[in-house]
Amino acid sequence: MTPLDPPTAPPAPGDSTPGLTDIGHSAQPTPSPSPARGSTATWIVGIALAAVLGMILFAGGYLAAGGNRQATTCAAPSSAFAAFCEAYQKLKANYVDKLNDTKLAEGAIQGMFQDGVQDPFSGYMSPQDYQQALGSLSGKFSGIGAEMAVKNLSEPANLSACATLSDNCVLVVVSPISGSPADRAGLKPGDVVSAVDGKSVNGSTIQDQIAGVRGPSGTTVKLTVKRGSKTFDLSITREEITTQEVESKVLDGHVGYIALHGFSESSPDQFHAALQGLLDKGVTKIVFDLRGNPGGYIYSAQRIASEFVKSGTIFTQESAGGEIKPWPALGDGIATNPKLPLAVLIDNGSASASEIVSAALKELHRATLIGEHTFGKNTVQIWAPLQDGAAGGVRITISRWFPPNHDSVHPAGVQPDVAVTVPAGTPPEKDLVLDRALAFLARATGTTPASPLPSGSPTAFLPDAALVSWDDGALRLAFV
Repeated sequence: MTPLDPPTAPPAPGDSTPGLTDIGHSAQPTPSPSPARGSTATWIVGIALAAVLGMILFAGGYLAAGGNRQATTCAAPSSAFAAFCEAYQKLKANYVDKLNDTKLAEGAIQGMFQDGVQDPFSGYMSPQDYQQALGSLSGKFSGIGAEMAVKNLSEPANLSACATLSDNCVLVVVSPISGSPADRAGLKPGDVVSAVDGKSVNGSTIQDQIAGVRGPSGTTVKLTVKRGSKTFDLSITREEITTQEVESKVLDGHVGYIALHGFSESSPDQFHAALQGLLDKGVTKIVFDLRGNPGGYIYSAQRIASEFVKSGTIFTQESAGGEIKPWPALGDGIATNPKLPLAVLIDNGSASASEIVSAALKELHRATLIGEHTFGKNTVQIWAPLQDGAAGGVRITISRWFPPNHDSVHPAGVQPDVAVTVPAGTPPEKDLVLDRALAFLARATGTTPASPLPSGSPTAFLPDAALVSWDDGALRLAFV
């Protein structure tokens, strides 16, 4: 397997092989987000990352070196794969029409994972999907610097009907990143993009438009924009963009609020700076919002959890080969004082790295979890390119992770200490979970946790029918 070895990724503790490490949850069911999330942009960022953040990435050599399984090569295939090669040869020699070798290969790889492995977290990624995901994991990409989403004009709550863009399922600007080319060009929240470089977006997917709007730094893309009754063109020169995965503010004069939307390479530094800024302002209590956060690098999960925990094991990773590796707190956090009350907000969209952090903070008695149960994913994957990425890439489950008490978070998820159910139809500006957290913290004294407020209703478990898989078109938002 070709090693995946980007220059900027730090090595995992205890690993001699550098690589990329991530445990997000793309290509798996994506829970419907809570309707009340504080702001539309915040809510959508989680969906964006859920779609583009994949699993865990180690150097490709980690898999070969980490287990005791015998390797099989195409040069000397097993008897089962000899039959596959024979079938391919017979197809090529006898099929009545011309065959596309690329499509045959992609179909064979997809079938191997879908029918042979039957693991929703292992699978094949096309070249386009693979490159987009890698760019998003790094927290940097070349584009115009805007968040775009699909909006169903007739049924806003029914995004499953919008697998492709149309006059009814439109490509809408959620928000330009402050100071970005999109911002300077005058792109506004709510603008509808009807064409890219003169070609209508109708009939395409948002994945197609990510590829169309992104491009090399210094090149120009033309967007046809509808704003109210007006339609006009904007030509925007692409630049290198760094996504902002952290937002912070002071609430009620003394409560620091910090939301994290993903666990990319850059998120620990962004999070540290935002947390330090809140402490410098004299906040006496913290709300840490992980709702809708689909995960990312486990290095980032370790670093961010360590901001609040001075010692102890954050999580343990157990591989198929029997290797057990603890990931400890790093001991350099700036908010580890137990007299600083901490409430962590979670929901059904908090997955993987979000679950590592929330479970650790709960089980190490550092935080109170408020909201809904989390997604429930405890597996770790590698990503590896095929033909240096030209043929896409694969993700393969290689291990599982466990929180400090070693109870699996699959399938029930991490349970909140204070359960809050957000009724359907709750307006976005009414954030019931944050309100409950503020009420809880008002009674907290740090070393003596507040007694839980009555939850009012049990934790809401989403029925299977409410889940929409990425393969069915659940990619609704992306940075471009």
